Amino acid sequence: MKKIIKGIVITPLVLLFLILAILSVKYSPVYVYRLITQNVADVYDYQLYENRTLQGADSTFQFIVNPDKAYVENLFQESVLRSGFKSFDEWAEKSQTTALIFIRKDTILYEQYFNGFSRDSYFHSQSMAKSFISFLIGAAIDDGLIEGVDDKMTKYIPELLNRDPRFANITIKHLLEMRSGLAYNTSFIPGTYIHAPWHDEAVGYYHPNVRKLLLKKVDIASEPGAKFQYCNYNTSYLGLIIERATKKTVSAYLEEKLWSRIMEYDALFSIDSKKSGFEYMPSRLIARAIDYARFGRLYLKEGNWDGNQIIAKNWVLESTRENKTIPRNIYPDWFGDDCKHIYYTYHWWGHANCDSTFQFAASGNLGQTIYVIPDKEIIIVHCGNSLAYYGDYDLWQVADKLE
Repeated sequence: MKKIIKGIVITPLVLLFLILAILSVKYSPVYVYRLITQNVADVYDYQLYENRTLQGADSTFQFIVNPDKAYVENLFQESVLRSGFKSFDEWAEKSQTTALIFIRKDTILYEQYFNGFSRDSYFHSQSMAKSFISFLIGAAIDDGLIEGVDDKMTKYIPELLNRDPRFANITIKHLLEMRSGLAYNTSFIPGTYIHAPWHDEAVGYYHPNVRKLLLKKVDIASEPGAKFQYCNYNTSYLGLIIERATKKTVSAYLEEKLWSRIMEYDALFSIDSKKSGFEYMPSRLIARAIDYARFGRLYLKEGNWDGNQIIAKNWVLESTRENKTIPRNIYPDWFGDDCKHIYYTYHWWGHANCDSTFQFAASGNLGQTIYVIPDKEIIIVHCGNSLAYYGDYDLWQVADKLE
């Protein structure tokens, strides 16, 4: 009996050791260490990594401040009631909201911080970072460093052809629209909602040499353009293309083209490791919430910043307006297929309404959103550390209530 009990105890440990050993060989011991110690991603992850600093402008546009707290908080009443809470403050606390900013026609009606955060705090962008990488593709096109979105990715990363000639079929546009056909493992540990150790979101997030991962490990699963697959490798490849085309780090180019021109505060961009020095493009830009609002303003103003065209107007329009030539059946069912539906463009999400109005958003995990309502000239920034009681649908509902 003792031998049986001993075997029951030892066998799982041996299996666990073997799995960790295999993962260490396949990805690296650093990956395994990060996977174990960091577990589920949160908005404090950047503190565990090397970060590059982006300097803000010497001076920049300042929003007018004319608070209307009651008006804005009332717009979220449906979210409060649906969550089962008694007040807005309780909803903000329990939803782990960290910042909420509401701006109409360049006037701040609401700017509040919660759960220990303040205006001077750093806010982890999560996947809002993707929209900033999209901006840089447009900037590189403006600078003549990238010819256009129809360029093949292998024009900038030719060594991929040695692994699989099908990479030549993938364009920058495919990467921007999440229609590249790249293989992307999305498996979970059976019976849980926890990513399996080989889930590509985890692999790409914790790997200490993402550049090597892109060049050596990422494969192709299907023909480009055939379907929508949200895949962080698309954004990482775009970052590598920016790096190759500009001959600069993505942080340096983002500082040059955006941060030092319109932002008030500095920002951080985490890298995979000091040795590799490759920014984690899909989600590890860290900035102040009010500067996220400035990015929303730039796109609301179609790339113009007080008379200076920071990014081409056509790029903003292509990036944020729905491409109605794309068949709806390539998207998941939850996008919807009636007059009110979700769309996705150049690393921006969109909400189309039956009255032909629309909203667009940079959106990230755990409640990060820059939500732009063009017809009302409104920008909403929400930051948080949970999706338990908050989602982008909350802001869509807010938009529906506006007059």
